Amino acid sequence: MLKNIPAALSPDLLWCLASMGHGEKLVIVDRNFPAHDVVRHTSSGKLIELPGLDIPQAVQVILSVMPLDDFIPDPVSCMQVVGEPEKILPMQAEVHAIARVSERREVGMERLERFAFYEAAKSGFAVVRTSEFRPYGCFLLTMGVIFDPRP
Repeated sequence: MLKNIPAALSPDLLWCLASMGHGEKLVIVDRNFPAHDVVRHTSSGKLIELPGLDIPQAVQVILSVMPLDDFIPDPVSCMQVVGEPEKILPMQAEVHAIARVSERREVGMERLERFAFYEAAKSGFAVVRTSEFRPYGCFLLTMGVIFDPRP
């Protein structure tokens, strides 16, 4: 048993986050995403279910323990809206805001065309599927580094 760990961070998800290294990507998706197809290509081969959580809730709890990469300009990626590549949906803006607050800095978020996102997701470490019902609830979070806090 552990204390001070949010209940939504299941043992499988904690293992996944603790196993990831700098620069590896965590794929967080909605319930419409072809997760089983993509997870076959990921390095861990793991599909982690977060039933009952939407995307913002999942990202909030994950970023409570996972640092985002600050060596790259866009440690967060999302799927573009088909036919409107510049459009940012409210949920995507909410996730971007959560990332900035969690990191206490400006965080870049790139938009990937739908099929480019699917390909990028295949190089992820694992896939976390939520109960999100809104479309385009698909994100990649790039693992950062925790620096030694000692002087």
